[in-house]
Amino acid sequence: QLQLVESGGGLVQPGGSLRLSCAGSGFTLNYNAIGWFRQAPGKEREGVSCISSSGGRTTYADSVKGRFTISRDNAKNTVYLQMNSLKPEDTGVYYCAKRTYSSCSGYAPAMSEYPFWGQGTQVTVSS
Repeated sequence: QLQLVESGGGLVQPGGSLRLSCAGSGFTLNYNAIGWFRQAPGKEREGVSCISSSGGRTTYADSVKGRFTISRDNAKNTVYLQMNSLKPEDTGVYYCAKRTYSSCSGYAPAMSEYPFWGQGTQVTVSS
């Protein structure tokens, strides 16, 4: 079965860190850009970060720039999102998605460019 599987979410205090993983199952991620998105309760899903297939180009939403780092290990068929200095407003369900192309476009990724999605992992930032 072809799927993207996110993991690493959880409950963390403000100022804490989490590392999310996005693993490809049944297919390789190595030729595609991968994006991370999030959806807070009652809000629309928004793009957080993108990494190109080679890892040579990354993009970030302004709200996470300097705090989040996206990376990938193609040997492990996995993309990561390291989240530091977490804030309550970072709370939401985090999704990874596969872009049709190998490159990232613009700044924060746009949902319409990502046709294949994982099921999401919950991140809650609260004291």
